Amino acid sequence: MDEKLLSHVDENGQVRMVDVGAKAETERIAIAEASIYMHPDTLNLIIEGKAAKGDVLATARVAGIMASKRTADLIPMCHPLLITKSKIEIEPIVDAQRADGKVGLHIIATLGVTGKTGIEMEALTAASVAALTVYDMTKAVDRGMEITDVRLLRKEGGKSGVWTRELD
Repeated sequence: MDEKLLSHVDENGQVRMVDVGAKAETERIAIAEASIYMHPDTLNLIIEGKAAKGDVLATARVAGIMASKRTADLIPMCHPLLITKSKIEIEPIVDAQRADGKVGLHIIATLGVTGKTGIEMEALTAASVAALTVYDMTKAVDRGMEITDVRLLRKEGGKSGVWTRELD
């Protein structure tokens, strides 16, 4: 990999926050996903709203949105952003949807900003924290849950334009 592509490293190999001062403000969007797989009884508990800690899906959505706003506090080289959109969607994954029969929840985080730098890390953080919140709220009944496929699906805006993940 060409070291010039590592924008968080200066010519001496020291980490730094990228200077975005001269960049133009553009509308930027990022979409990330995460999945959490669980026992079918756990999924039913969540869907039916019977988890002991309360509404798992609503809490996970709020947690994802809150996390997106705190990304710069968690990841050292991220710029604080004035996020204009933070939406968390959570859909059940039922056994008929997958060849392996796994069930769980699929989380999509869509974030937007008008700014000088991208919002990919905020989208990834939002999807991750929403999945972690599901785990936290239901771990008493299912410690074997598995969080997977935390990844960027799409980004728009800035000098590099649009990038979309090609899914298998």
